[in-house]
Amino acid sequence: MPSSISADAAALVPCERPVTVLPGIGPALAERLARLEIRTVGDLLFHLPVRYEDRTRVVPIRQVAVGQSALVEGEVVASAVVGRARASLVCDLADESGRMGVRFFHFSPAQRRKLEVGTRVSVYGELRQGPQGPEMVHPEYRGASEVSLRETTLTPVYPTTEGLSMNALRRAVRAALSFVLPDLAEYLSEALRPSGLTLATALRLLHGPPPGFDLTPARAVLAFEELVTHHAHLLTLRHAQGRSLGRKCRVPGRLLAQFLETLPFTPTQAQATVIAMIRRDLEGTRPMRRVLQGDVGSGKTLVAAAAALLVIEAGYQVAIMAPTELLARQHLETFGSWMRPLGIEPLGLMRLRVGAEAKRAQARDRKTQLIIGTQAMFQEEVGFERLGLVIIDEQHRFGVHERQALTAKGRSGARRAHLLAMSATPIPRTLAQSVYADLDLSILDERPPGRAPVTTVALAETRRDEVVARMRAACVSGAKAYWVCALIDEGEQDLKAAGVLHAELARALPGVNVGLIHGRMKATDKDRAMEDFARGPVQVLVATTVIEVGVDVPTASLLVIENAERLGLAQLHQLRGRIGRGGLPGHCVLLYKPPLGDMARSRIACLRETDDGFVIARRDLELRGAGEIFGARQTGLPGFRVADLIRDEALLPMVAKTAAALVQGDPALLLGLRQRWLRERHELGSA
Repeated sequence: MPSSISADAAALVPCERPVTVLPGIGPALAERLARLEIRTVGDLLFHLPVRYEDRTRVVPIRQVAVGQSALVEGEVVASAVVGRARASLVCDLADESGRMGVRFFHFSPAQRRKLEVGTRVSVYGELRQGPQGPEMVHPEYRGASEVSLRETTLTPVYPTTEGLSMNALRRAVRAALSFVLPDLAEYLSEALRPSGLTLATALRLLHGPPPGFDLTPARAVLAFEELVTHHAHLLTLRHAQGRSLGRKCRVPGRLLAQFLETLPFTPTQAQATVIAMIRRDLEGTRPMRRVLQGDVGSGKTLVAAAAALLVIEAGYQVAIMAPTELLARQHLETFGSWMRPLGIEPLGLMRLRVGAEAKRAQARDRKTQLIIGTQAMFQEEVGFERLGLVIIDEQHRFGVHERQALTAKGRSGARRAHLLAMSATPIPRTLAQSVYADLDLSILDERPPGRAPVTTVALAETRRDEVVARMRAACVSGAKAYWVCALIDEGEQDLKAAGVLHAELARALPGVNVGLIHGRMKATDKDRAMEDFARGPVQVLVATTVIEVGVDVPTASLLVIENAERLGLAQLHQLRGRIGRGGLPGHCVLLYKPPLGDMARSRIACLRETDDGFVIARRDLELRGAGEIFGARQTGLPGFRVADLIRDEALLPMVAKTAAALVQGDPALLLGLRQRWLRERHELGSA
């Protein structure tokens, strides 16, 4: 294992070289590879197969089943061009066991000569039922005078893109393996590797395993090293943050006490515990870096308000950033109702157009104590005078650059603003400790009083009339209801679009005021639609999933979700959290189009069985895989190339231990690992 690697040398290691250093890869092929985020030789190494083809043995024709892919060798016993409108070259291939057809819709004179009667060939493809019997359509083939299609290892099938053939991709990967593996650095000792395999051996096996070989140990080697790299990188950032100075907020807590006294209920023990944690952080000399996880309706907003009041009392500003204008405006209303009695008037920073300079000037005025907005807050022109705390709601929807841009505005010399990141997408604790290794973790695992139970039922769309009748009865009794669909306009024939559904319900519910809200509406129109639903005459709101995040209407007690089988489990749970918030029992109806697939059936069954967001999150991870949930677009964290947090959960304790040791050890090893695994070189998560 190398003991040290200079920064200059690490920059020149083979993995970091551009793909164009490999034979056969010119600018055009490099451009196509870049569409797959393959730019370096190392990117090729870690572009792993999604499956394998078995070309290691020749299968007798009689033993190949329709739908099976196989390697077959035989003699061409018949060859003819058939059809006029769409001519095709059809050959009969025979071996000692039987005969089958081979068909080419696109062919050349050279192909016809290669496939003349009496020629011996090997072909690989999928056997299908053709018009004259079983046949392979456009199989790969080789003549007797050419190199055989037979391989000594399984043949990898990689994710590819338009214009990039599988054979070209295979050649590129083989070239990368030859270029790198002889000198591939091993940064983790044999004792640390989960299976004892070297990284080079694991890569060679994954790109071309022997038939029947168990690839679990090889995949674990890569997953472990990748997870260790990410975890160590986050720990390094955490240590760097620990060397910074925070805005010390040691105050009597007068504002917080006044706020809590005005509440019509007592905060839960979980809320009280987290508020105490935050208060200790704010009173310390280091900037707080804490993530607050909580299920839908667990009371994260109240905790955020408590943190804000402690910082405001210390004489600093607080900035709250939400992912959507709709949620930001709701926060403006909620925090305004809580803060105005305490003499604090929040400032809204959403779309900075009309009066933009005046609002920016207000944000810079130290008299402005609380600022609430969207991404508009981290524009370069927006500044703060004494920013002490940044609160990011639904933080998994923001990228790292956005978080950095906002927290950077709180820097003053060595001092930095505190950070509280909140997420309503619960992650099981063991996984969260890896995902948020650079942050302290707090979890709200209790429901505040006033949250009524929600009954969930699943109904086939053929029972739509029953659902409409139930909605009519609910509206007559004074309740309000959501009807959610996934699209704004007609896109797929079998999906209800919001506009069409709105018109249908308006006709089906005479005397009931039906409203409409979707993401393409102007902000003022969305605000008006929500206001009419929350406190106005609208009784039924047809909505897209724009209502998933944060919108709070206590009077809503009925929710119908159209085409529920098309939505993810976590998203369905988030939507369900929009009802039952005002003390009235909630009812959620999942309308689906039969027949249900296995995954959709599992999702719906889980929703009917539990309303625990952490249980649902784990099940969602099991069904969809961690990649879809923890991808860079959703969390701001780098997406994993090989690792899967659910599949590799057993590795996580050793990952944490190994990463901690690396951070305390040779920094050159970390540099090498980061250059191998982290595609982006910027300080991920450094906010």
